Amino acid sequence: MSRHVAIVGAGVIGLCVGYYLARRGHRVTILDRFGPDDQGCSFGNAGMVVPSHFVPLAAPGMVAMAMRMMLNRRSPFYIRPRLDRELFDWLWKFHRAANARHVSRCAPILRDLHLASRACCEELADRPGNNFGLSRTGLLMLCKTARTLEEETHTATRAQSLGIAAQTLDSRQAALMEPNIAMDIAGAVFYPKDCHVVPGRLMSLLRECLGEMGAAQLWRAPVTAWRVRDATIQAACTVEGEIAADEFVLCAGVWSSASVRDLGIRLPMQAGKGYSLTLPKPPKLPRICAILAEARVAVTPMDGSLRFGGTMEIAGIDRSVNRERVDGILQSIPRYYPELSPNDFAGIQPWSGLRPCSPDGMPYVGRTARVSNLCIATGHAMMGISLAPITGKLIAQLLSNEPPEINLHLLDPDRFENRGR
Repeated sequence: MSRHVAIVGAGVIGLCVGYYLARRGHRVTILDRFGPDDQGCSFGNAGMVVPSHFVPLAAPGMVAMAMRMMLNRRSPFYIRPRLDRELFDWLWKFHRAANARHVSRCAPILRDLHLASRACCEELADRPGNNFGLSRTGLLMLCKTARTLEEETHTATRAQSLGIAAQTLDSRQAALMEPNIAMDIAGAVFYPKDCHVVPGRLMSLLRECLGEMGAAQLWRAPVTAWRVRDATIQAACTVEGEIAADEFVLCAGVWSSASVRDLGIRLPMQAGKGYSLTLPKPPKLPRICAILAEARVAVTPMDGSLRFGGTMEIAGIDRSVNRERVDGILQSIPRYYPELSPNDFAGIQPWSGLRPCSPDGMPYVGRTARVSNLCIATGHAMMGISLAPITGKLIAQLLSNEPPEINLHLLDPDRFENRGR
């Protein structure tokens, strides 16, 4: 049965939800608080699709590591001190989730989500004219020290136990695999199933496909309230007027929690600011995307350019650029790639974006019990591009009365409702 579905948020998650709904014959309207030219979180990221990322952000050792990193203003992780009840609540929930049992429960689901999303990317790329830069060359975890290589090898062993291909390389083997640029490393772990896309091209393609399928895209229309009757949303109220629909899907990223507060829905979330810098004509261009393991910096070749992205800065909804954090990224690059220098980035303007982070490191995907016709799809943190296609497909299956192909229990949007603060 065809339905009219209003999607709140036109980032990569909202566009993928709209794409899969429209393909099933539903009428789609997408609302976004910004204009079509806003370069939000879905545009400036590393564009990686990563089955290798089966460990959620809330993992053993993360709390201690975060405390150590906070002492260095250029480190990959930083929490801006502030008196904020929601921040304290989020940190407490993060602390409770960061344990081995949580990782063991989540790893198979994250594996399934990433692999299914990769398959969706391949299916989309195989359609005529759908060139969004999908590159299936794998990913290298570059390790500067022998200790980090040992740790990453341990993670690779866990990956193999989950059916995710992984191979530990010494520095010579890594150089043979990546001959385009010199690397100063102890070794690397190679994940052949990882791949990457050009985020801007993917976003443009999804918008174009939605337009061709008759979806409406409304810009500068933030949702300010909901008109509700008998626990059913009748319309979303925006500055452009009311948008009535049969079903609603919230994909509003870091603005999601505030959007549903008046509905009585608790959606713990913090904005994790990240930065990227893109060299349009790098002196050396790697063939394979990589992660600089100790620095936690992602490196992605894109259409002849080279993008470096990283940091997790918990500083509220604030897209201003903290130059010290950008300098941290720049200073890490020549440690791994001695043929590159911070001077290569002279005049390059850093991009910043806000990732929606749940406290347990798992996205919110599914229906909420408080409202009969509202689905939530947000909280993907650094995995937005990687998990967007399968998220869109799963929501489309739910709204088409099809059983979702992946169990959504650990992604339940209501999972924190009955837990104490």
